[in-house]
Formats: sequence, C-alpha cells, structure tokens
Amino acid sequence: MSKMRGMRWWMVGLVTLGLIVNYLARNTLSVAAPTMMAELHIDTKQYSYIVVAWQVCYAVMQPVAGFVLDAIGTKIGFAVFAFAWSLACACAALASGWQSMAFFRGLLGLTEAAGIPAGVKATTEWFPAKERSVAIGWFNIGSSIGALCAPPLVVWAILHAGWKSAFVIVGGLGIAWTLLWVVFYKHPRDQKLLSDTERDHILSGQEAKHQDSAARASWREIVRNRNFWSIAIPRFLSEPAWQTFNAWIPLYMATERHMDLKEIAVFAWLPFLAADIGCVLGGYLSPFVHRHFNVSLFASRKWVVAFGALCMIAPGCIGLVASPYTAIFLLCIGGFAHQTLSGALYAITSDVFGKNEVATATGLAGMSGYLGATLFTLVFGVVVTHVGYSPLFVVLAVFDVLAAVVVWTLVRDGGPRTPRKTDAPAVAGIR
Repeated sequence: MSKMRGMRWWMVGLVTLGLIVNYLARNTLSVAAPTMMAELHIDTKQYSYIVVAWQVCYAVMQPVAGFVLDAIGTKIGFAVFAFAWSLACACAALASGWQSMAFFRGLLGLTEAAGIPAGVKATTEWFPAKERSVAIGWFNIGSSIGALCAPPLVVWAILHAGWKSAFVIVGGLGIAWTLLWVVFYKHPRDQKLLSDTERDHILSGQEAKHQDSAARASWREIVRNRNFWSIAIPRFLSEPAWQTFNAWIPLYMATERHMDLKEIAVFAWLPFLAADIGCVLGGYLSPFVHRHFNVSLFASRKWVVAFGALCMIAPGCIGLVASPYTAIFLLCIGGFAHQTLSGALYAITSDVFGKNEVATATGLAGMSGYLGATLFTLVFGVVVTHVGYSPLFVVLAVFDVLAAVVVWTLVRDGGPRTPRKTDAPAVAGIR
C-alpha cells in the first residue's frame, strides 16, 4: 500500500474541520439572537441565562469529556460527542421560549465539551514537541472559522427560512463531519498510510510522557500539580473574553452601534477572521521566538502568552472611539489577541502533561475557564444595561494581562511525575 506524505497534517486538518462545526453550532445562537429574541419575546437578561446554561454545562462536562477521551481513545470518544452535539444543535429549533432554549443549549454545552480536549489529545498523538504549537494553532483555527462562518450562514438561513432552520442546517453539518471522522481518523499505530520515516519523526520528537507506555495520572494528581493551576487560573481569567466575543458581538453591533441584520452579516465575522490569523501566527510565533531569541521552546510559549495579553488592551479602548468601523477593528485585534494567547496555553498544557492525561488536564482547565466565563456572563447580562459595554471590555483586557502574569509566575517546565511502565523506546512497539 502506498504511503502518504505529511499524514500528520491531514489528521490535524480533520480535527480542524471538527472544531469548525463545533464552534459553528455554538455561535449559531448569537447570530440568530436578535431575530429569535424578538420572536420568542426574550429580553437581554433572559438571553444571558441561555448563554449561561451552555457555559455551565460546558464547564462541568469538560473534565468528564477529557477523562472519557483518555479512557476510550480519541477516535471513538470524539465521534460519540460530535454526533450528540449535532443532535442537540438541531433540537434547538424546537424551542418556544427562553427556558426551552436554555435547556437545549445546556445539552449542547454538555456534548460540545469534548472538542478542545480531543483536539489537544489528537495533536499530542500525531506531533513531536517542536511542531506541537504549530499544529495546535492550525486546529484551534477551527474555533475561529466556525465563528467566522456563522454570521453569513445563519443570516442567509434566517432570510430564507427563519432562525430555526439555521440550527437544523448546522446540526446536519455536524453529523456529516462525524461520519468523516469515523472513516478517516486513526491513531499513528493503526494508520497504514503513515510512512516509517514520518512515524519515526513523530516519535523521536515526543517526550517520554507522550509515549504509549506512559501511565495516566488521576484527577487528584493532576489538580495537585502546580502546573495545572498555572494553566487553570489563566484560563479562568482569559476565557470570559472569548465567550463575550462569541455570544455578544452581534448584539453589541445591533444595540450599541445600531447596525441592521445585513450589516451584522457583513461585519460580525471580521473579529473571527482576525482570530484565525492569531491561531496560526501564534502557533508559528513560539518556534520563531525559540530560534531567534535564544530561549527554550517552553519559555517561548510564555512569551506568546504575554504578547497576546498585551494586544488585548485594544478592545479595552473600544469606548474611546465613535466610529462603529473603528470599534470593529478593535474587536478584530481582540480576536487575534485572544486566540494567540489561547493557543499558547494549549501548547503549554501539551508540554507539561502526558499523552494519557492531557485530555483530562485540558478538560479540567477548561472547566476553570468556563466557570470564569459563566460568572462574567451573569454579571455582563445585568450590568450591561446600566453601564454599557465599554467598561466591561476594559475589565476583559485587565483579566488577560493578569492571566499572563500568572503564567510567567507559576508555570514550570515538566509535567506531573507519573511513573512509566517502561523507559524503553516506543518506536518499535508502535510499529
């Protein structure tokens, strides 16, 4: 059988496509919100409850999803969750009020929680350490592309068949991707199209904790590890920014900047295009800093976090500009900044936790992040009607700067000291 060159990049491309449909499903609500809220008589406070329902369920389920992925494997675990989130997304078309919409969005949160942990786990399986931040940048771009595609797709669906059709269409796309995943994704040890040269390249560049022989740490061992908190606390502080962008930008444009539905379709996707650039550039920025500034690969991740946090100051200045187009530009810088920072945090997670625990660690840190996002959204939904959006964007910028300070203060190179079953090279075994 002929081998394929660059098989690891095909695999990360498949993961990226999965993240696109994952984020498309979660962003469908925010774009449909102005039309849906008017039809179902939902006010801003009730809308925040709908958003919180998704965030709480997502937060609670992330460590569970990570544990399931580590236990049963990336392929089967991701497929089960993807099929479930696709059904949950489509069922949102049955909502008749804010309570039922909150219920369906809660189901979506429970099932979508596997997306990022699965992506990080697949990346640790398929990439050596020196390429991992680049691979994570490419799969993380799926989150931004999904958010980028939502405005034109959802607005098109609303104009042609109503807001309910948007949820059904996106759910159908998720089911289609699940079938692709089941057919094409394989672990490196099972991928017959993977050449021996590429397999050796992958394995020779992986740390011992990413070999198949590595043991798996328990939740307690992970949570007691200092490096876990050096990731979880920054996730708690930085995630509110991304969730605010995902859930509130269309409403901000409609209520604060007085844009109509067509203008939202034209401009609401731009911050997520900038976020795509942040995903990719942030991934390449780490090895660039490593090569040209005489710092370790691990330290380069921290420099990227700091760079992203400083760029987040831009959306904090949104209240100082009168032009709606300048406001969109500042939000674009914010999207770029957050995804640069976020990708670096995922790379750090893959550096300090082993192959058989990285999804669990990612899920636990994700729970921390979405807890922060949930608390901020509850405040946002109430406070925004009294003080407006601008002070809240300032708070988000401050949070991201604090997140960078925590990373620089706490994180240390090297993961939890879990025993390995063997110290022998795994190259021969995986063949």
